[in-house]
Amino acid sequence: MTDSVQPELFSLSDDAVLVVDQAEIDHAATGQAQLEGEAAPAWWHRLAVFDLETTGIDVQTSRIVTANVSVIGADGHPVSRLDWLANPGVEIPEQATAVHGVTTERAVAEGRPAALVVYEIVEALKALLAEGVPLVIYNAPYDLTLLHHEAVRYGIDPLELPAAIIDPLVIDKAVDRYRKGKRTLEAAAVVYGVELLDAHDAGADAIAAGRVAQALAQKHDAVSVLAVHELHEKQVDWFREQAESFQEYMRRTHNPEFTARTAWPVG
Repeated sequence: MTDSVQPELFSLSDDAVLVVDQAEIDHAATGQAQLEGEAAPAWWHRLAVFDLETTGIDVQTSRIVTANVSVIGADGHPVSRLDWLANPGVEIPEQATAVHGVTTERAVAEGRPAALVVYEIVEALKALLAEGVPLVIYNAPYDLTLLHHEAVRYGIDPLELPAAIIDPLVIDKAVDRYRKGKRTLEAAAVVYGVELLDAHDAGADAIAAGRVAQALAQKHDAVSVLAVHELHEKQVDWFREQAESFQEYMRRTHNPEFTARTAWPVG
């Protein structure tokens, strides 16, 4: 663990990678001060961000390979950061390695025990949510549902149904419904002018998702006027409507029995 200043959020094992930089904290504080008089929702000023890179796409069977939990300030710069590399205990498929770059050999050689990594991720998120810090997750049902199954797998108490989740994917689909093109994080970063230089790195993706959430609040009054818990409830409805629309499309064009998951933020 690398400590530039005393960690303000986390007390984890020495093998978890924590970066807290005083210059970044000062920079973020300056950015927040500059925004105090502007039309910005209160939740914008301090956001937790979270992302996983995994062995696959099935939330019930896939395992965590890398993870990031950071906190960003009003200017989008991180004020604290935690990164994990896990030994998932299973082979990492070549298709997954092609996405995030971590091989089975590296995970075995450098990764920490999966159960410990899962425990530390859950505890870090619990601490942030207990503080009332909003948590940004791009496509939240994937990461949170997979994390839930990982916790159960290792006998760890999972997150209770979290409130104050911000999912830029759901929000973007709701406020810019008819925009053509992909809705990936990379595509959203381009649309909202957010730099994403290392896509599918858990840290880069998590921080970019937080900045996209901030950009959405800047651009769309439907987002900026809402308190964070109001925005959370809106996303529950927006996601259900989006899932039902996708289900109707799939039944009409591909499979009459297709059923989409409608629960958010945990599927």
